[in-house]
Amino acid sequence: MSESNTPSDSFIETPFAWLLLAIVLLFIPLAGYMLQAEMPWDAVHPAINAMLNGSSFVFLLAGRVAIKKANEHLHKQCMVAAFASSTLFLISYLTRYAISGTHHYPGHGWPKVVYLVILFSHMLLASLLVPMVLRSLYLGHKGRRSKHRKIARWTWPVWVYVSVTGVLVYLMLYQW
Repeated sequence: MSESNTPSDSFIETPFAWLLLAIVLLFIPLAGYMLQAEMPWDAVHPAINAMLNGSSFVFLLAGRVAIKKANEHLHKQCMVAAFASSTLFLISYLTRYAISGTHHYPGHGWPKVVYLVILFSHMLLASLLVPMVLRSLYLGHKGRRSKHRKIARWTWPVWVYVSVTGVLVYLMLYQW
């Protein structure tokens, strides 16, 4: 194992620390600012969900770079951090959905068609993604590298697409 692959004893050098730091230093103050600006919770909550999706995307990219540089330890940390932020997103999204239901796109014409194509592809792939991610993480954890690589080749791009389109859906629905 190369020196870059050795586990670090420093918590601040882990992706979990960076996720926690982002939540404490960015998400919470931003949500507080939005609430102080008298934005209703049903406007703040989707923004938090978009930030969690964005975090997943960043961890996915970092994990990809780490494995390309043969840094398995950092790769594992990044992928688990991506899973954690995606899981927090899913819990938060389902909570918001249970409280306020669906939200309809306000536009018409081609922008609505584009929105619906992105939304439905996002929803379909997100539902397929859950077992793919769980299987990829399981195989990676068990050290079954060959099988892990086979499914990760499909899981990673789908996960990236779902994370990015989650942010796009938020922007199209609430900001544009």
